[in-house]
Amino acid sequence: MGSEMCIRDRNLWGGSYQCNLCPAGHTGSDEGVEKRDTEDGDCMIKGAIFDVDGTILDSMSIWDEAGSRYLRAKGIEAPSDLGDTLFAMTITEAAAYLKEKFALEETTDAIEKGVLDTVKDYYYEEAPLKSKVVEVLEMLKSNKIPMAVASSSEKAHIEAAFQRLGIRKYFQVIYTCQEVGEGKSSPLIFEKACESIGTTPNETYVFEDALHAMRTAKNAGFRTVGIYDWYSRKEQEEIRKTADIYIESWEQHSKLWQVLENDRENSKNMIEPKK
Repeated sequence: MGSEMCIRDRNLWGGSYQCNLCPAGHTGSDEGVEKRDTEDGDCMIKGAIFDVDGTILDSMSIWDEAGSRYLRAKGIEAPSDLGDTLFAMTITEAAAYLKEKFALEETTDAIEKGVLDTVKDYYYEEAPLKSKVVEVLEMLKSNKIPMAVASSSEKAHIEAAFQRLGIRKYFQVIYTCQEVGEGKSSPLIFEKACESIGTTPNETYVFEDALHAMRTAKNAGFRTVGIYDWYSRKEQEEIRKTADIYIESWEQHSKLWQVLENDRENSKNMIEPKK
């Protein structure tokens, strides 16, 4: 139930997200950081909650490639569009499809386990950090901003990847959808993370690449930072409109901190509007 629920939250293979339009104006900069003008002038950042896949880790590709990797390990070359075919399926449905389509001898349960083991191996051995995200984490840590994780991935996978990459030390707590029993269409995971770091929603920023998760967080009173990821590229205009701050890359971490620090000092419009 846990794995299937979390995978469903990513539409199984992770390619797309629910699309929710939330119109609003932004001011922005030429450096790839945009800030929404808000009515709440007394907000300051006191906590940060991070998504993992597509936000901290450059890992969304595994949800396109898991089926192909599983078949390749068995000496079967998968068609290039297999990820698209499996996109809307649950893991159980995908296992049944692979068994029938490629005449696999294994049971559906064994195929399901094999695919999930493929994903596990990726997190334990390969999943890379997004460029310059460590600078963002270090920046927040040096300013004594407590941080938590709220992710749809398996907790053991996150722990293994974070330990391997040397970033576990930045986070007070890691929550997963499986652990809290709700996907990111519910604010529960953000609320638990917020409670754990001792902040309130209006002073806590949620860093996300997924539109539906970002909208959930905003509706629950959190501030949001949208980060570009190739796998959510089709929703980027909506993400820009929804996020309080939008950043095209962690390469703009210095400018991002200026905007966050701007909130801490209760002033506005530090970033020049785009021409």
